[in-house]
Amino acid sequence: MANKYRGEIAATLDGASYTLCLTLGALAELETAFGTDDMLSLANRFGAGRISAGDCVRVIGAGLRGGGHDVADDAVARMRGEDGASGFVDIVARLLAATFGGPAAAVAVDATSAAGAAVAPAVAVMAKAHAPEMPAPQPFLAQPPQAPRPFPGPR
Repeated sequence: MANKYRGEIAATLDGASYTLCLTLGALAELETAFGTDDMLSLANRFGAGRISAGDCVRVIGAGLRGGGHDVADDAVARMRGEDGASGFVDIVARLLAATFGGPAAAVAVDATSAAGAAVAPAVAVMAKAHAPEMPAPQPFLAQPPQAPRPFPGPR
């Protein structure tokens, strides 16, 4: 079973259930595959809204290997998803949302191919639903410190 607090998602490919996770090793693999220098560049690549079918194969393959499954990218390319191309886009969006948060995944989905673009609103909502809630940053010492009050203990 997928543990969302560890960045894992569940997916069905070729009728079998898998747990996918973009571990540190999987992210390093994607950095090399996409020619990026760091994880921020990788997140920005997907946040820019450019994703191809080949990108989906690499992301899903890295997620499968990060989840403990020994599956090569060429085997991933031959797999069938539950909802065709939109199912693969959904898997990638949920995996990116679990790893980087909702906005990067939602933007990536919005600019996908025609199959992904047709389901982008639904997938963006799903990605947002799967993204961890992050509180808004609070300024340190938003209010000036107050002088300590005397101890109201027994007399």
